[in-house]
Amino acid sequence: MWLGFDYFFRGGAMKKILISGGAGYIGSHTVQALAEAGYGPVVLDSLISGHRKAVGESIPFYQGDIADAGLVTDIIKKEEVRAVIHFAARSLVGESVQKPDLYFEENTAKTNRFVSTLLQCGVNTIVFSSTAATYGNPEEIPIPEESHTEPINPYGASKLMIEQSFYWLEQAYGLKWMALRYFNAAGAAWDGSLGEDHTTETHLIPLVLKTVLEQREAISIFGTDYKTPDGTCVRDYIHVLDLAEAHIRALEALEQGIPCGAYNVGTGTGYSVREVIAMAGKVTGLDIPVLEAPRREGDPDRLVAKVEKIQRRLGWQARYSDLETIIKTAWQWHQKHPHGYGD
Repeated sequence: MWLGFDYFFRGGAMKKILISGGAGYIGSHTVQALAEAGYGPVVLDSLISGHRKAVGESIPFYQGDIADAGLVTDIIKKEEVRAVIHFAARSLVGESVQKPDLYFEENTAKTNRFVSTLLQCGVNTIVFSSTAATYGNPEEIPIPEESHTEPINPYGASKLMIEQSFYWLEQAYGLKWMALRYFNAAGAAWDGSLGEDHTTETHLIPLVLKTVLEQREAISIFGTDYKTPDGTCVRDYIHVLDLAEAHIRALEALEQGIPCGAYNVGTGTGYSVREVIAMAGKVTGLDIPVLEAPRREGDPDRLVAKVEKIQRRLGWQARYSDLETIIKTAWQWHQKHPHGYGD
């Protein structure tokens, strides 16, 4: 059962939630969802990849590093933080292969220092932004949480090590944690005020829409001979608003005493690259130039989540993650902000 924000009021005081990486894509949507639901979000972001404009002026905002123990301590004391949603991380798979040391430092080591500071300050509840990259090449589709975890890149490995550290911190210090392993985040806020804006864009849907906006000559399809109905890769797309709700549900579940652990966040349904491009054409009413290219190394045929665990234990269900809704909201964002938050 979803308890709702009333559960977080104790003695008449609203519970403050610290969101690390709250100026990023998923983080900013979660901040907005928390505020609309009556929580007190507080944002900490380095702005290395986040955007200050993605966080409302009424939200307490601190620019800095999660490994800065003094800053984190000051924020917790000043804002009376009671729980954390942790998004801050490097997340480019290709970059992680080229600079694995950077990812183990920025993601794993800094998260360890961050959580140590939280525990020293008496904050022992955290929802962690993990990834389906922890599974590597899955042996079973849809992928259950019990699948063997063997990441095939440093990004996935850096996230898995964090999950593993949380288990031991739970045993030693009573850390209450949930790791949300999500698949392909997509979409944007209903009013087009928030959306996806990465300096280096690697995600299919924004790349397709940038092609529609003639910011790219064509969209490339990498591989057309996969073992799927149309020969292109199939992925599980989850609307960013559904993701935001999942983080709130996880936070409330921990307060209710539901056991710690990892949860998939997806739909259990996959769409192929060609299906995504076709739907973008339908939504925008425009032709989208396509180039067929060789396969990229390491791309599995299908990645689809098994989601019964989060549905059963947390009462969460994807509501906005049909492909048409995802692309309609993303298209509205890109039309209003063709150059992202720089507009």
